[in-house]
Order: sequence, then structure tokens, then C-alpha cells
Amino acid sequence: MRMVLSSSRVASFVFREKPFSICPLLALLLVCAWKGTCWPLSGAAGDVSNLGPGRVEGATRGVSSPLTASSTCVAAARPPSPPDPLGLMESRGEKSEEADGVRVTPQLLKARSGEFSLESILLLKLRGLGLVDLGCLGDCLGLEWLDLSGNALTQLGPLASLRQLAVLNVADNRLTGLEPLAACENLQHLNAAGNLLAGPAQLQCLAGLRGLERLRLRDPLARLSNPLCASPCYWASVRELLPGLKVLDGERVSGRGSDFYQLCRDLDSSLRPGPGTPGPWPVEAQPWVEPSYWEAWPPRSSSILEEACRQFQDTLQECHDLDRQARDSLAQAERVLSPAGAATTSFIF
Repeated sequence: MRMVLSSSRVASFVFREKPFSICPLLALLLVCAWKGTCWPLSGAAGDVSNLGPGRVEGATRGVSSPLTASSTCVAAARPPSPPDPLGLMESRGEKSEEADGVRVTPQLLKARSGEFSLESILLLKLRGLGLVDLGCLGDCLGLEWLDLSGNALTQLGPLASLRQLAVLNVADNRLTGLEPLAACENLQHLNAAGNLLAGPAQLQCLAGLRGLERLRLRDPLARLSNPLCASPCYWASVRELLPGLKVLDGERVSGRGSDFYQLCRDLDSSLRPGPGTPGPWPVEAQPWVEPSYWEAWPPRSSSILEEACRQFQDTLQECHDLDRQARDSLAQAERVLSPAGAATTSFIF
């Protein structure tokens, strides 16, 4: 007699007889089901090279499954990647080269400023990050203070949209021009020391900035300069190009205090002899007084000083004697004025 067992009877028998063998059984069933549905898909998608030897055999073997046939058709109908004759698609080598420099991204700006919106950023410090591309920095339309010093920037294109920018530090970069700054109409302070500005022509773009008051192209303390600073007429050419400047390279050139700096520059130029300047050379500075002038003199004995000290000691001794006599007189008067029968423990308030 043929016996047919239903799934419910098999399950009840397994749970009753082998309560702990159901977990391995279910795991085996799940693995078999996964192999039957997922593996043919991987082989049909053309990704056979990433499979192991056993999987390649199972994937390439003919499997009568509608899922496999449909996935094969989709893979066959997938169009090939178009050619790139202009080189617009980046290769792995180009990506590795760009990885050496940092590009400004919205995530970087928000992390450095703590703001959720780029337009809300007012102050931004991006010093020494190895930046090579300013990226989306031009979206910070409300930016007023920006520090980009110590990077590897070669151009400042995105800064042209920052109309509210007032203070900018681009020192120690690789800039050869400052043309985008011509649109920063509110710029007041600019530090461009340590770049590659070759001549006054690179500063012509700053002539239209009426509010520019402070400009630094040379920083002796930080040992930063520009090629144009080596010219003998550097100071005069910059003053003529930017007459509205008040401070150039940390020295006041107009307004209160400018006379003092001009006097110092004149003294330096007069003390610095030229290659063909005739006349006596400046001698080495000499001390004003002799070396022993400031030494302390030995003490001298004086009869007047000794007499004054003796008189002072006598007066001091006389004061001590008078003090002792006054104390005795007060004690005697207190004994006379006190009542004879007064109790020794009484208090007077």
C-alpha cells in the first residue's frame, strides 16, 4: 500500500522525534533555494569571471529557468559603453593624480564652518589643507572673511561671486594673477605674499577696488615674497597704481603715522651705499662712553656722614626713654584714680 505523507505530518514528526535537527534542515533548504535563484542570475549577467570554478560550471551549465533566460536577454540587450574620443571620462590614473590635491566640496565647507547652508557662512578658515581647486566656494555668497593661505592654488576663479568679501588671505600659494578679485567690490584687506606675481600688471585688476586699504605682497618675518618685490621701483609703482592704499607690506603709506615710516625708509636708503656710490663708507658703531663708566664706585668714608648717624642714634635713644617715662606716669595715675575698694573682677562699660 502506497503511503502519502503531507508536509504537516512530516513537520510534526520532525518536531516530535528530532526537535534539534530542524535548524540544520531549514538552513539546507534555504541554501538550496538561494543557489537555484541567485546563481543563474550572476552567470547570465556576464559576471562569470568573478565566480569560483564550481560556480562557473554551475552558472554555464544549461538551466531550464525562465529567470535565467530573461536575465540573459537583458544582458544581451544592454548597449555597450560609448567611446570617449575627447577623453572626458576620467581614468584611474587621472583620479589618483587628483587625489594628491584637495577640492573644495559642500561637505568640506559645512564641516569647517559648522553651518548647514553655504550662504550662511561668514567666516571660513581653510589654511594648509593642500587645496588645488576652490570648487563650490563661490556658492558662499555671504562670506566676509576667508583664509586660503598655505595651499597649492593656481587660480581664484570662484571668488568672483563673493561680493561681500572684505578680508582675504591667499599667501603662500602658486598664484600668477588676481583677476577674479576685481569683482570683489567690498575687499578691504588682501594678503598675497608668497606667490608668483611677476610685475605690476598683475595688480592692475585691483585698481578698481575703492575700498582696498591694506595690501601685503611681501612678509619678511614669514620669508614670503613675490618676484615683483625685487624690483627697485616696486614701492613707487604700487603706490602709483593703488593710490588709495593706507598700509603696504605692514607699513603705513598714507594718513597718520606715514611720516615716521617714510623717515625710516629714507634713513635706510641713505645708509645703504650703492655699487658706484663714492664717499666714505659707514664705520662700525662705537660705544658712547668708556666700558668702565657704568661701574659702581667704591664706598668713601665721610666725617659728616658719621656725625649724622651718631646724632640719629642719640635722638632715637632719647625717644625710647621718653616713651618709658610716659608709660610709668600713666600707670601711676591709674593707680591713684582707681577706688580703693573696687573689686578686681568688675568691668567698666
